[in-house]
Amino acid sequence: MEKKEWSRDGKSYRYSKDGWEFVHIEGLPFERGVSYGKLLAREIRDAIREASRLVMLQTGIEWEFLKDSKISVLHKWKEHLCRKPYKEFLEEMQGMVQGVRQVIPDCPVTLDDLILWNGYEELTGSWFPNAAPELYDSLDVQHGIRHAGGRTLKRFSSGAGDHCSAFIATGSYTADGRIVMAHNSFTPYENSNSMNVVVDLVPADGNRFIMQSCPGYIHSLSDFYETRIGEGKGLMITETTIGGFNAYDCDGAPEFARIRRAAQYAGSLDEFVELFWEDNNGGYANTWLAGDIKTGEIMRFEAGLKFYHIDRTTDGYYAGFNAPLDPRIRNLECENSGFADIRRHQGARQVRLPGLLEEYKGRIDNLAAQEILADHFDVYLDRENPCSRTVCAHYELDDRAYMSQPGRPVPFQPRGAVDAVTADSADAKELSLWARWGSPCGMPFYAEEFLKKNPQFEYLREFLKDRPSLPWTRLKADMRR
Repeated sequence: MEKKEWSRDGKSYRYSKDGWEFVHIEGLPFERGVSYGKLLAREIRDAIREASRLVMLQTGIEWEFLKDSKISVLHKWKEHLCRKPYKEFLEEMQGMVQGVRQVIPDCPVTLDDLILWNGYEELTGSWFPNAAPELYDSLDVQHGIRHAGGRTLKRFSSGAGDHCSAFIATGSYTADGRIVMAHNSFTPYENSNSMNVVVDLVPADGNRFIMQSCPGYIHSLSDFYETRIGEGKGLMITETTIGGFNAYDCDGAPEFARIRRAAQYAGSLDEFVELFWEDNNGGYANTWLAGDIKTGEIMRFEAGLKFYHIDRTTDGYYAGFNAPLDPRIRNLECENSGFADIRRHQGARQVRLPGLLEEYKGRIDNLAAQEILADHFDVYLDRENPCSRTVCAHYELDDRAYMSQPGRPVPFQPRGAVDAVTADSADAKELSLWARWGSPCGMPFYAEEFLKKNPQFEYLREFLKDRPSLPWTRLKADMRR
């Protein structure tokens, strides 16, 4: 049943619909941050609490250590956020902290918490694998006993995780010749509980935009943006992560600040590339799919650390499947990307997504896009089989009998596609989108039932939430009760 909860703070407001929390925010950086913090105070507090516990489970390092340690990347991130290109985003986060505390006076959330939370994917997937040996060496006190030194022989796994399926199409491939864009998020279920926020942001400077996001984020994370540059003008932006990417420069600016700047200030596809690539650090590396809603031109922008590659067309499509096409990025900046291995989800979707887009050629619209995101065809076994290799991923149903890379997701891991979002050019012009919270196919997930079958994941109990079947719903800027 749809919740009908509304709250307001001046011109800003929020409401709940079909599992989504919609937030409209406007104003100068600090004031819009305060409104955001007040409207989503409890969600921000809870999300950071959860992240601070998960980071220990996933890295062995405590959240407070990441805030206090001299070698933490947090300090580099703060240096960049104090600089002019990004300073307004720091002010926005400072406002969020104040807004949260106006609602929850004793809330311990700090600016450092919010910065680490915004960079969680980069923190755990990009910086930590590179910094882990040095971090280990710095842990010289255990149980009150100071150790003289020592090194671990562990080889810390490198290579970013794999998170999404996506495509963007235009010209003869779509029903009306204009752009259609679609995305679903692959992620461990314990990490995805707060990915159900949609933000309509009207900044004092730059582009108005709508994005799928998380509580307290200045960016999207799942990366689905629509921007308004002028009347009938704007960009549509999404991405998929580059799996196995392991190049990183901790002196660069964090990805979450660079993508926010690009979304808010890019006036064209060229400017999007320019703004995003400036101060690049290789963090949370992605294959970006973007389109210009006025011209109908679409772009694939594979962004590594030293290398990037761009393809553009006004008649065709680009698909994202967590593996890079550029051989420089794939061979020099990635480790075991799964590019051509159809036993793995990257290789399988490299085959399946183009096949679906060709099958739907000439009739791709929002409905067709939603069907594509819900696809369960397994190209390795050549049959319908909801599993890790399908566009609508269900790792929780997969015994991983055909694993080719030990250490990647284990059998029956609670992980997979946790949402789905689509839009066409007409939607983007009015800053609206279609979204489904939960599996794109509508298959429910019940935590208790899952844990009875898979008690090896009992350690995740507190983080696993039920995911009932919810409908597709339309979310739009300026929606009023």
